[in-house]
Amino acid sequence: MQETIGVRKLCSFQQRLSYTTLSDLALALLDGTVFEIVQGLLEIQHLTEKSLYNQRLRLQNEHRVLRQALRQKHQEAQQACRPHNLPVLQATQQRELEAVEHRIREEQRAMDQKIVLELDRKVADQQSTLEKAGVAGFYVTTNPQELTLQMNLLELIRKLQQRGCQAGKTAL
Repeated sequence: MQETIGVRKLCSFQQRLSYTTLSDLALALLDGTVFEIVQGLLEIQHLTEKSLYNQRLRLQNEHRVLRQALRQKHQEAQQACRPHNLPVLQATQQRELEAVEHRIREEQRAMDQKIVLELDRKVADQQSTLEKAGVAGFYVTTNPQELTLQMNLLELIRKLQQRGCQAGKTAL
């Protein structure tokens, strides 16, 4: 089953690439500049992903500290509270906890949206850079099928680059 899906994907990919596109891609790859551009874009992408990941981790840590501080504050208030006032205090604390949890969810949602937008911008920058470099099949698009095609083209370029490096090492 898995092999059948892989074969269909490969056939679909090959059918979408015209001889002209493959020929244009081969010409663009001849001098090695495209390999350097792709490598540079990959490095920038990794740095961006790492930065965004660290931003999200920092936010999660801030939220963890906030929750701990609130729990500590609530425990101290409950210990200092007279027994007959405890139900009122607990109800107030529950509302405060719900408000904090709501704020945390909103901040996480906003962070996740920021991350998605930043990654979308990176994709558009990569597409634009490769289009300007004259790499066949690349232009700015959000069409999922075209994005898949471009990802497959990038994978092909990366494999050709790796084979070229291996061939160079073998020749030495």
